[in-house]
Amino acid sequence: MNNATLINLRQRIGELLPGFLVSLVVAAAATFLSEHYGAPVMLFALLLGMGLNFLSTDSKCTAGIEFTSRTILRFGIALLGMRITLEQIASLGWGMTALVITSVVVTILVSMAAAKVLGFKGIFGMLTGGATAICGASAALALSAALPSHKQKEQATLFTVIVVSAFSTIAMIVYPMIANGLELSPIAAGVFLGATIHDVAQVVGAGYSMSTETGDTATVVKLMRVAMLLPVIVCAAMITRMQGAGSTGKRPPLLPMFAVGFIVCVCINSTGWVPVVIQAGLNDLSRWCLVIAISALGMKTQLKALAAVGIKPILLMLGESVFLVLLVLLLMHWFF
Repeated sequence: MNNATLINLRQRIGELLPGFLVSLVVAAAATFLSEHYGAPVMLFALLLGMGLNFLSTDSKCTAGIEFTSRTILRFGIALLGMRITLEQIASLGWGMTALVITSVVVTILVSMAAAKVLGFKGIFGMLTGGATAICGASAALALSAALPSHKQKEQATLFTVIVVSAFSTIAMIVYPMIANGLELSPIAAGVFLGATIHDVAQVVGAGYSMSTETGDTATVVKLMRVAMLLPVIVCAAMITRMQGAGSTGKRPPLLPMFAVGFIVCVCINSTGWVPVVIQAGLNDLSRWCLVIAISALGMKTQLKALAAVGIKPILLMLGESVFLVLLVLLLMHWFF
């Protein structure tokens, strides 16, 4: 590097560092609260971030907050691929694979239709439906990164993350009761929990609270749902690509780089060559990146703006969650 490049790099780091450090501090506080009070870390990160939204207008922090909410977010999404392997997907069998694919696709399509009926854009239904059907807050963030930009996108993303995090916590408590009430076997209970609860952490908590066998099954099924994130991102990217052509004449890439990174991580993890310590470290890094990014996203919103959304989006996401439960139970009756 020449002197000019080094100077520019230092200036850029100087611009980004304050906003990034603030986001990191908020993420650390959210993690502490989550570990001590049991609520989803994403929810704490959002709420704490929104409490510091005045920093997004501070010239010292603006660039870093923007960088964190976009670039760090995409990096964390790519690393999600280190959670799953191709072997885990194949081990589910065709019946389970069909159940997961059907439940994800149908839930998203129904969500898009319901969103239009309620007066929202179809892409909002894809965002909420994807969060409900795939992996909660992580899916909402990933889909938001791939969907077309518009004025309300960040507000819609934050709202989706808040609601899906709250619903996931409720599901972790209620869904095992449903499984017990239906007298499901340990494996069937694992399939039900893994296919319906929104976030990975809540699936693990609910599954292992019932039995080890249920927890193992629930985790694998949930990871299959996480794998569905990739094709859904591709569909979202296709929508962005088509809309981009009509406005600027430049089409965004069909497969975003963070999606490519996701594929690469899945393939690398599938080789079995990655030591457990490194895999665990990368999973922790992914989680930290997502928590830091959502802290930054929280700083970019206003509580009044979220309150103005109204009851309809909450009803939409509640309906999506109930629909997913009923659909999975129906599919379990067909496939098993």
